[in-house]
Amino acid sequence: MAKPRHKVIITCAVTGAIHTPSMSPYLPVTPDEIAAAAIAAAEAGAAILHLHARDPATGQPTQDPDVFEKFLPRIKQATDAVINITTGGSPHMTVTERMQPAAVFKPEVASLNMGSMNFGLYPMLKRFSEFNHEWERQHLENSRDLVFKNTFADIETILRIGNENGTRFEFECYDISHLYNLAHFVDRGLAKTPLFIQSVFGLLGGIGAHPEDLMHMKRTADRLFGDDYQWSILGAGRNQIPLASQGLAQGSNVRVGLEDSLWIAPGELAQTNADQVSKIRQVIEGLSFEVATPNEARATLQLKGADQVAF
Repeated sequence: MAKPRHKVIITCAVTGAIHTPSMSPYLPVTPDEIAAAAIAAAEAGAAILHLHARDPATGQPTQDPDVFEKFLPRIKQATDAVINITTGGSPHMTVTERMQPAAVFKPEVASLNMGSMNFGLYPMLKRFSEFNHEWERQHLENSRDLVFKNTFADIETILRIGNENGTRFEFECYDISHLYNLAHFVDRGLAKTPLFIQSVFGLLGGIGAHPEDLMHMKRTADRLFGDDYQWSILGAGRNQIPLASQGLAQGSNVRVGLEDSLWIAPGELAQTNADQVSKIRQVIEGLSFEVATPNEARATLQLKGADQVAF
């Protein structure tokens, strides 16, 4: 019997804490914009929508559940995509703030950063000089002295709440040590298999974006988790499509979206999240793989189903 073709799960990170609104006029900020961008990304082929929220007046990242409430039901009604709510929020937030929306809305999936790290965004100041809001410049400048705090106690707290709510996790691993941290929680029975490991490359403070870095992550995850994980690639900035393509050739899933990269081509801003989904879909289908549907992603990741969420 022929082995079934690999079906690739596309995650789209619609908006997030890394980029500020002044960096691109196309970054969705208001609930209406986030809802429209998410729905379009799902229609383009994203099986999972990774969602942050922003203050609609300033564009500043927020974990206020009232803001999430303005777009989550609309996206669920318009698509069958899996909704993945951030517990990362912003490195400038407390863990209590960061975990609020996932605790309230009990999504099928939530993101979970697997270790503390230096989180250097300040090199972006060399590329952007004009900002609409003063917080944006401070957000980047302050990252010279910023530790994104994700202690073992923090991770355990989020895991326990998610497990109680039937929420599974997108384990965001920015370095090799994060894979070992994840293995620790698997050994303790707190992280449940099959794991969904999002390997993050190219952010200052984490692992680099060289092909050898990608291979080192894969070799380590294979050794630690064997067949008990689904691998996905997140390349930051200009690394998004090249690294995703390298991972795809080795059987990975992929994550794209304006949270992670503002670009669609060298020097050309992406106008929509859907544009990035469509571009990586071309790569996937060019490799003779298929794009997974939301329900296929649910089956692969053993999710509880959209009827079990609290929105």
